Amino acid sequence: MQLKDQAAIVTGGASGLGAATARKLAAQGAKVAVCDLNAKLAEELAKEIGGVAVTCDVADAASGEAAVIAASKAHGPARVLVNCAGIGVAKRVVGREGPHGLADFDRVIRVNLIGSFNMLRLAAAEMTKLEPLDGGERGVIISTASVAAYDGQIGQAAYSASKGGIVGMTLPIARELAQFGIRVLTIAPGLFLTPLLGALPQAAQDSLASAIPFPHRLGSPDEYASLALHMIDNPYLNGEVVRLDASLRMAPK
Repeated sequence: MQLKDQAAIVTGGASGLGAATARKLAAQGAKVAVCDLNAKLAEELAKEIGGVAVTCDVADAASGEAAVIAASKAHGPARVLVNCAGIGVAKRVVGREGPHGLADFDRVIRVNLIGSFNMLRLAAAEMTKLEPLDGGERGVIISTASVAAYDGQIGQAAYSASKGGIVGMTLPIARELAQFGIRVLTIAPGLFLTPLLGALPQAAQDSLASAIPFPHRLGSPDEYASLALHMIDNPYLNGEVVRLDASLRMAPK
């Protein structure tokens, strides 16, 4: 799909992987809606790239619906959705203070998995109404999983479960939406230099990077964004989960 003048939505778009993706989409001529809970950061990025900021809680049905409507009013129905919104929690199933809090587990599942599905279902419903482009394509949806979906570490039960759910739903949704010419894909990043890891001391960052075979460093959000753009551009990519991890395989802890 050629991105010039096409509408796109990026969730979690105000920082990290989402911000890098929003910038690259805009650089290709897309009209980008930056969806994020952090209204201030979303406004700043939207102003920078000539897009529109939309405050959105992806885990809430009404908020997601309102965000898709707002984005559509600004730019027209989106042909591209990139789901980058997500959170993490590091807790053992049985820790020193007792069992893993169920509310913590529930929140991670709601934001990461249910939030991704919420925005996917809403964007897909709008895409089905669009006229097909050359080749019959109507839209592309990309979600963000993690290598933790495959080799999660101790303390990542909630996070791994949420990302594993995203991996698991990619193919069946791609098969379902194929009839409409909508492609569905997922990126599973490894260790990336997002604001979360960037806040760590350099020694801690170096320690994490030492486990990565090659390139021997943390990933750049621009590299995630470049893969997202290739997925949008390549019409034969569909129903696939692509690990972007420099061949990293996580140790138990």
